[in-house]
Amino acid sequence: MPASTQADRHKAAPAALTSVLGELYAKSRGAEFGLTSVEFLVILREVSAKHAAGLALEQFCITLRIEDLVLARACAAGNERAWEVFMLRFREKLYDVARQITREDSSGRELADSVYADLYGMKTREGARISKLASYSGRGSLDGWLRTVVAQEFVNTYRKQRRLVSLDEEAEEGVQFAAAKLEETAPVNPSLERATDEALRMLAPEDRFVLASYFLDERTLAEIARALAVHESTISRKVEKLTKSLRKQIVKNLVRYGMSRRQAEEALSADVRDLAVDIRAGLSQDSAARAFSEKGAKAGEGGS
Repeated sequence: MPASTQADRHKAAPAALTSVLGELYAKSRGAEFGLTSVEFLVILREVSAKHAAGLALEQFCITLRIEDLVLARACAAGNERAWEVFMLRFREKLYDVARQITREDSSGRELADSVYADLYGMKTREGARISKLASYSGRGSLDGWLRTVVAQEFVNTYRKQRRLVSLDEEAEEGVQFAAAKLEETAPVNPSLERATDEALRMLAPEDRFVLASYFLDERTLAEIARALAVHESTISRKVEKLTKSLRKQIVKNLVRYGMSRRQAEEALSADVRDLAVDIRAGLSQDSAARAFSEKGAKAGEGGS
């Protein structure tokens, strides 16, 4: 692109900030961190291109945690003032979360320090710092995102130490985590994993069979109904009822583990599009599916 054309585009960029985006820029504290309106617009367009799903830029951006997004990107860019604000807000929280996960002070501090190094950008690529904060999209709170980053680092460390560990062995220790890359999916929160697993295991065998058949094995309602010798509408109502009650139970479990109700709801819904929770172990590690499949087979034989 000719230099003059590129310069004209940069001159026009601030004018491209509509009143809505202008208000968001003022709210973001971007100027405090040396972020120009041009750079602000570039960030919004980048995030929008990945996650807007057809929404207009303004419509999408008003749903973002703009202050958190700008703080994260300013930190990723190495702005000293941004890092001062970040440290004040989150450094102790990182240690607290890490200690909660590891249940041991020294291990918690080691985990938090490892995460902090990734956030700051101790690694470089082609001479440029690589900060994990650059991957934060602003769609959920920065506080919640950091919690899951700490959890994912714990998962990664655990997997490195244990290497090849069967699901059964992990289940016996109460540690089941789904593999997930932060760039592609939100990291797994171990509290959410534990709360989900506990809620699933509280279900009756028949209920686990219904959910496993419908969500994991992708059987139709009619097929499940035939297996259980009931009407299809009965299964439809059961699936709806079970999913609602499961959500309530998971939230209840998260609150019992120390989250506020708001944090629990956020853990379930903030970025549910991206979250990877391994529910297969909770639904299919017992003989319920096989037992009820046999029951359905016998019922079919009796009706033939």
